[in-house]
Amino acid sequence: MKNNRSKFTKINNSFDCINCKKHVPPSERTCRNHCPFCLTSLHVDINPGDRANPCKGIMDAINYDVDGKKGLVLIFKCRSCKEITRNIASIDDPQQSDDYDRILTLNQP
Repeated sequence: MKNNRSKFTKINNSFDCINCKKHVPPSERTCRNHCPFCLTSLHVDINPGDRANPCKGIMDAINYDVDGKKGLVLIFKCRSCKEITRNIASIDDPQQSDDYDRILTLNQP
């Protein structure tokens, strides 16, 4: 079994959200891959940080889960290819936390 951490490329740059157009600062705690304001992401990675996914579609947060090890995890669905991915929510980042109220409005079973 391969270790997925070895496939992790750290990229933690600021960016302007493709959806809401707000400026998103880098995270102080992890690598940010989605907008903390509207919870939108881009489908750019195959492995975290590699930017090798040819899709490049917009991904919407559609749900969340609570993982015993990772904490609150957002579930994304790509508008283009419909792939489902997961990413840790950043709810306690001193630079800019994810919008917790918005997360709570996501569909739950």
